[in-house]
Parts: sequence; structure tokens; C-alpha cells
Amino acid sequence: MPLFQKCDNLTMLKEIREKGIYPYFHELESRQDVEVIMEGKRRIMLGSNNYLGLTVREEVIEAGVEAIKKYGTGCSGSRFLNGTLQLHTELEAELAEFVGKESVITFSTGFQSNLGIISAIVSRNDYILSDRENHASIYDACKLSYGTMVRYKHNDMEDLERQLQKLPAEAGKLIVTDGVFSMSGDICKLPEIVALAEKYNARTMVDDAHGFGVLGDCGRGTADYFGLTDKVDIIMSTFSKSLASLGGFCATSARVGDYIKHTSRPYIFSASITPASCATALAALRIIKREPELVQRLTYLAKYLRAAIKRQGVEIKEGDEMVPIVPFYTYDEVDTLIISKKLYDAGVYVNPVLPPAAPQGGCMLRCSLMATHTEELLDEAAEIIGRVMREELRDKK
Repeated sequence: MPLFQKCDNLTMLKEIREKGIYPYFHELESRQDVEVIMEGKRRIMLGSNNYLGLTVREEVIEAGVEAIKKYGTGCSGSRFLNGTLQLHTELEAELAEFVGKESVITFSTGFQSNLGIISAIVSRNDYILSDRENHASIYDACKLSYGTMVRYKHNDMEDLERQLQKLPAEAGKLIVTDGVFSMSGDICKLPEIVALAEKYNARTMVDDAHGFGVLGDCGRGTADYFGLTDKVDIIMSTFSKSLASLGGFCATSARVGDYIKHTSRPYIFSASITPASCATALAALRIIKREPELVQRLTYLAKYLRAAIKRQGVEIKEGDEMVPIVPFYTYDEVDTLIISKKLYDAGVYVNPVLPPAAPQGGCMLRCSLMATHTEELLDEAAEIIGRVMREELRDKK
């Protein structure tokens, strides 16, 4: 087959564009806030991972501006060589103390963090046990490593144990799970995972992109939420959500951290995060530490929105009510895109969840919250969601 022939096979893409229900690449014309201007119109933003609302905090913005003034716009090299700023080491030290690990390593993005950690740690003849609903970056990291990936059913601890039982007892094994699963809002069964890791001589890694700043004491994350920080070997998270910036990090022991620093190709051969990204993440971290009420507010709003949508008669996916990810069912792919477009036109932005992120026939629209949302805005959004869903149901009859 000619190399580019595959580019003509996206028939679904062509169809949804022709129907006017293409849901991607909408242009923002304002800050990433609870209300945005998107393509010339006000929309209530229920599709951002800016969980604590810190992307618009003046303190965070000013930290980025001052870092550019002091250090310039970029580092022009890897951390290995000329690309380490005092800001990087300061951020890593404060993150290590906050998360409760000896060492933190920062990466250019959250996606790259998983690539860099897993490809360095997992070698030939090692095994990665991965939840089927883990983030795409974990799947790609498994491909980049020389190990063998073994998938287990989502949050199914019996299946995880069955897979562990099949593996050589002496082999290196890494169990990798999202802390909070980004599409469904489920929290991983970390106590059971840690117990199985101890039983079968495996190590554990939690991708806490959606748990950091959301769960645990002052937002320390999923491991802290379960009181298992000392039992989890590697905690990864991102700066692009609760930390209102761009980048990612790995929190682990000094021994493992030193190994990753000196063997991870995505780390060694990438430029370090920019001064502005580093400074804004550090400013956001300091706000989280001194304002634990932000995390408490987010938890309250997660419960509030669930109740508001339920009052509209809309079926939501039941999950942990503490998580600021609230999906509601739309089932069919085309129906999901039609409803997404109607909500967008009515002034509410949400994210469609389609296969493979959702099972066939189990499509959803995913709301995500910020601690800076107001009850009034959420009531308005819930009313619009209810009205659009009722209209869609009536039109199908």
C-alpha cells in the first residue's frame, strides 16, 4: 500500500465534518477560565483540566513574566548540559517535600514523563502490568521500553492477580495504573494493587495526572489519599492540570531517580522546561500548599454538579463523588457528537468520549470542574445540559 494511502481512510472524519458535528480544535479567544470566549461566543467551560483554576491567578501569571525577564524565554539545552536552572532544582525540591518522596525529576510534558520513566526502568525480560484504561502515554511508553506489556481488566484485581500468577517469579514487574482515570473519573484500587505487588514481588507506579491537586491531604494525590505514599515506588504527574503550567514530574527514591536521570533518553535528549513553565508551576504549588481550601472547594463542587445534572433527569456515570470528572451517558457515537455540538451552540463546552476511550455503545460527554466555578454557573450549565438532552430524546422518538 502506498505510504499516504492510509490518510484517505478516515471516512468517519469526513462524515462528521460534512454533518457539521466535528468537535475538535475549537479556538479560544480568552483565558482558560470558568467562562471563555470561544469562536466569538461566551461558553461555560466544562471541558478543562485546570482543576484549581490557577491559570488565571495573577500571582501565577506574574511568576511566569518575571522568570522570562530574568532567564529569557527558553533554556536551549537539556538538563544534562546547559539547561538546568536554579528554578528547576528549587521546584523539584519543593515537589519532593510536598509529595513525600526523596527525589523529583521534571520532564517537558506529562506525556514525556511517562515515556521517560517507563522506558528507562523497564528492560528486556521485564514486564509491565497495565490497566486497560490507562492513559495513552503509558501505552506508548510500554512500546518504547524493551519489556512486555500485559494488560489487565479495568480496576479488576482478580484479573491483575491472574496475570501476575502467569509471570516468572524472578522477573522484574512494574504495575502501572492511573490514580484517577481521566475519562471515567474512577479512582484506582491502590490498596489492593500495593498488596498484590508485595505478594508477587512487583513494583508500583501511579500516573497521578488527574489525582494531584485533587485527592489527598492538600491535594498530594492518590497515594496520599489512601495513606500509601511510602508503598508506591513511583508517582508521576503533570503540570498542565492543577499546577497551571506545562511539564511533568517523577517522584521516587533517590536511587531510582538517579538511575532515570542518567539513562532515560526522553529526559537526556530533550530541552528542559522553559523558565516560565517552571516558575508558574512553582507558584501554583505554593498556592496549593497555603490554600488547602481550594481542594476542598473542588470536592464540594464535584458533588454539587453531580446532583445538579441528576436533578435534570440526566443519567451520569456513577463514580467517586470526590473526583471533578463528571461524565454523562450519550451511548451512540453520532448522537454524542450531535449533543456535543448542541451544547456548544447553547453555550456549554464539554468533551466527547468516544471509542477507544469508551466502549462501543457506551459513549459519554465528560464534564470537568474548576475550584473557581460558581454554583450559579453550574446550575446554568446543568439546566442547558438537561434541556438539550430532553430535546434530543424527544427528536429521536
